[in-house]
Amino acid sequence: MAHSSVQSAAGAPSSLRTVRPDGTPIYRYDQRPGVPPVSVSRFDTETAHAELPDHQHAHDFLVLVYVEEGAGTFAVDGVERSLHAGDVHAVPPGQVVGVSAVTELARCRAWSVAFTPDAVPALAAVSPLAWAQHPLLALFASDAGIGRVAEPDRERWSAWLTELAGELADPGRLGASDVVTALLTRLLVATARLTPAAQRQPDPLVERVFDQIETTFREPISATDVARALGYTPGHLTTVIRERTGRPLLEWITERRMTEVRRMLRETDLPLDVIATRTGLRDATYLVRRFRERYGITPRRWRRGQRA
Repeated sequence: MAHSSVQSAAGAPSSLRTVRPDGTPIYRYDQRPGVPPVSVSRFDTETAHAELPDHQHAHDFLVLVYVEEGAGTFAVDGVERSLHAGDVHAVPPGQVVGVSAVTELARCRAWSVAFTPDAVPALAAVSPLAWAQHPLLALFASDAGIGRVAEPDRERWSAWLTELAGELADPGRLGASDVVTALLTRLLVATARLTPAAQRQPDPLVERVFDQIETTFREPISATDVARALGYTPGHLTTVIRERTGRPLLEWITERRMTEVRRMLRETDLPLDVIATRTGLRDATYLVRRFRERYGITPRRWRRGQRA
């Protein structure tokens, strides 16, 4: 099923991006040109059995789950999470979701919102190395990854999600993209306000690695170069970063480069060979190949879609 389009447990249009050594598939978000990279679905476990994959998997995008009613459990990175009415669960990229547990629930109705940072202007311009520290993504960086909506506010949350789903159902409508962006931002602000006060303490090693990537990603560096600059063997550092962030070292380097590539495609008219040179990629051909692998679309088509 490699590279075939699927509907992930998050309700997002996605396709297989890669498979980890332990066999866990990682799905990427398949963005449609001209449409914000946001997907919303409302599922009822009494009818969702045929819609959700019955295997553990991870996403390379962010997922919010809001439970409207019911109760149950599902697993994230092997840790069981309870589902209760009013709960908001944040699932960062790379965390393994045990979807089979969700399908066994009874009478649980929930919304899921899948998105990439490009969907929010305040995040699109931010380095992916700083996403965990961004206020809008506070719940994704918290230890528990769970917030709780007060009962008087739950009707409002359902209304926001219903409106967001309605706008995404007709993305060609005048102003739909702006409304989607505004509603998603509103949801993220509300989510951040639910975040417990005690946040995960920054990991000193991860911060050192990210600082090194931020300083050097425009050069033709590799994971080996970053590891040696910090005094580690490449294999050890890659394993540690995967364990602590859900992604190996090379993926973070690539993610930072692709964020800059997208920014330059969106904000400049520079040709691809110049963009490749300025983002540490070998040449335009290599840039196109990596971009298609990552986003399922060519850089030129992505640029046209952004400007449409």
